[in-house]
Amino acid sequence: MKTTPLTQAVGLALAATLALAGCKKDEAASPPVVTQPAPAPAPAPVAATVAVTGVSLGTDVDADGRVIESQSRFTPNQAITASVSTNTSDPVAAVAGSLSAKWLYQDGQVVNEESNAFSFAGPGTTNFRISKPDGWPVGRYTLEISLDGRKVETREFTVVAGQ
Repeated sequence: MKTTPLTQAVGLALAATLALAGCKKDEAASPPVVTQPAPAPAPAPVAATVAVTGVSLGTDVDADGRVIESQSRFTPNQAITASVSTNTSDPVAAVAGSLSAKWLYQDGQVVNEESNAFSFAGPGTTNFRISKPDGWPVGRYTLEISLDGRKVETREFTVVAGQ
């Protein structure tokens, strides 16, 4: 068989086409790689906290320890109760801490100071009670409530002359 330049050119073109077809990637068999960002790490759990939600002064408390009738005037022979309401940010997780009550007479003289450690979940009530059998001096008083050493509430009250 005699080869002509045209036959040689066609043969070379055919060989080149086959060679290129063999080198081409099969796009259907290998999908493009898509990179996804890594998922964000889960946030760290927040520790439950406690807050003082109210302070009431009175002479009597109910079965839950809450002051029955809030008042700001007392007679010298009355015992005075401070009912401190608290609540935690998590109703299930127990929170430990301390509540303190500092009772002051009008010139800043400390009448009584008391601290209670607690560990509770959800709402709670802590009571502080003072009494003076020979009677309180007439005048103005201040109650300071502190939560874990930080003053959070203040109540003023007076003792007036009476029975």
